[in-house]
Amino acid sequence: MADLFVCLTFDHDNTSSMISRDFTTPTAISRGDFGIAATARILKLLNDERIPTTWFIPGHTIDSYPSCVAAVHASGHEIGNHGWTHRVPSTLGPEGEEEELVRGNESIIRLTGRAPRGYRSPAWDLSPVSIDLLLKHGFAYDSSMMGHDYLPYQARNGDKTPLLEPMIFGPDTPLVEMPISWSLDDHPHFEYMRSPAGIMPGNMNARMVIENFINEFRYMKKHYKWGVLTYTFHPHVIGRGHRMLMLEHMITTLRAEGATFITMEAGVEEYRRKFPNGLSLRP
Repeated sequence: MADLFVCLTFDHDNTSSMISRDFTTPTAISRGDFGIAATARILKLLNDERIPTTWFIPGHTIDSYPSCVAAVHASGHEIGNHGWTHRVPSTLGPEGEEEELVRGNESIIRLTGRAPRGYRSPAWDLSPVSIDLLLKHGFAYDSSMMGHDYLPYQARNGDKTPLLEPMIFGPDTPLVEMPISWSLDDHPHFEYMRSPAGIMPGNMNARMVIENFINEFRYMKKHYKWGVLTYTFHPHVIGRGHRMLMLEHMITTLRAEGATFITMEAGVEEYRRKFPNGLSLRP
C-alpha cells in the first residue's frame, strides 16, 4: 500500500507582501485585509474536514492582525517562519536576513509559546547564507526550493556556479528541504497585480487550476509508492468564494484518491522514517 502524503500550506501574508513592495494605497492595503475574512472561511473548512495544515506567517501579520493569527494557532495548525517584513532574503545581506529570522521567531514564540521548526522564504528566493542561518537558529526544515516534486531531500550548502566551468556541488546539510513549485501556488494563477514591472493577469479559471493541482497528486500516485506533495495557498487569494468551492472539491477528491493530509513538521518525520540516512540530490 502506498504512503502518499499531502501538505496544505498557507502563506498568511495579509498586507505584509503589499507593504514590502511599497503598495500602500488604501485599496492595496484592503486587499491584504481580505485575509481576515478569508482565514475564517479556510479555518472552518479545515476544521470540518479535520485537516492539519502548516501556515507560514510573517511577523508583520502576527503583530498587525493578532486575532486573525490567534485563530490559526487555536485551531491547532503548525506555524512556520516567513520572515518579518516579507522582504526577499537575497536582497537583505547577511545581517538583515538574520534580523528577519530572529524577529520572525520572536513574533511566533509570543503567539505559540514555541520556536518554529520550519521556514519558508518570502518569494522563495534564498540567499547564499540562508542555509547556514537556518541551521544556526535551530530550524529542522526549509520549504523554499524546487529540486524535486514528491520527495523531500537534504538541502545542500555552498554550491559553486561559475559560468564557464562545471558546477561544483556543495555538501548536504542536516536541514530537510520540503520542496515546492510555482505551478502549485495559487498566487501566480489567481492574483491580478499591476506594478512598474508590468501586469500579472491572474484571474485564471479556478476549476482548471485546481484540476491541475489534483492531477499532480494523481501522477505521484501512479508512479510513486511514497511521497509528500506540497500545495501553497494564500488566504487572501484562495479565500474568494468560487475558489473556496474548488479547494473543497480538491480536498474531497484527494482524500478519495488516497491522500493523507499532514503538517510539514509531520512530513519531515515521515521522511526521516522512510530515509533514516537522508536523501541526497547530489549527482
